Amino acid sequence: MSMKQQEKEFLANYNIHDYDVPLTSVDIVIFSIIDEQVNVLITKRADFPFKGSWATPGGFIDVNKDKGIEQTALRKLKEKTGYNAPYLEQLGATGNGSRDPRGWSVTVTYFALVNVEEVHFDDDSCWCALDDDGNLIQQKMAFDHDKLIKEAFHRLRSKAQYTTIALHVLPEKFTLSELQKCFEIILGGKLNKSGFRRRIIKGNVVEEIEGESKQTATRMAQLYRKSDDEDLHFYMREIYAR
Repeated sequence: MSMKQQEKEFLANYNIHDYDVPLTSVDIVIFSIIDEQVNVLITKRADFPFKGSWATPGGFIDVNKDKGIEQTALRKLKEKTGYNAPYLEQLGATGNGSRDPRGWSVTVTYFALVNVEEVHFDDDSCWCALDDDGNLIQQKMAFDHDKLIKEAFHRLRSKAQYTTIALHVLPEKFTLSELQKCFEIILGGKLNKSGFRRRIIKGNVVEEIEGESKQTATRMAQLYRKSDDEDLHFYMREIYAR
């Protein structure tokens, strides 16, 4: 019998249930900016364990529906919040025998930054503000989801140092001052105005909307929009807030 035939016979008789299989899920950490604070989207659990407690949107992988882990993330987010995220980034995976009282479990975490006006949900979900270190200010979370949120927050802050991820929190039309403010809120400090604008314009990541401006407290400000369909623009050098 050839090696190929031996392998075929082995796989035909292999039963995954002969081995302990951990619970496998996906959790999605969705950030936005509300009242000049980074907020995270959380949902109330409908079932045990931790029934009635707050958690990040997510759930188990469905091997009959999901062709990949990212599809699980998009499906669960749509089911629980009605939102089709245009951009999700995988944060990482964590697993052990203590994070879930049902047994040994692994979760793959995704995160994204979104415009708050694009997300619509029922009373079982809400936005919750975070402090400057990524801790929830008002709610306690089920499982280890407070840890997942904090890790995602620090990844978001890191990404804002060298990418244009903050563009995802803005509406279609915005001023450069509004864009700078979003960066400052995420980074937790002030940015040099001229240096920031030079960085944005030189990167060709935004374009002026001809003939359109917005009244601010002091003047009429030029409106811009994202200049291409790329999810992120990466800079060679990091930006630093003070």
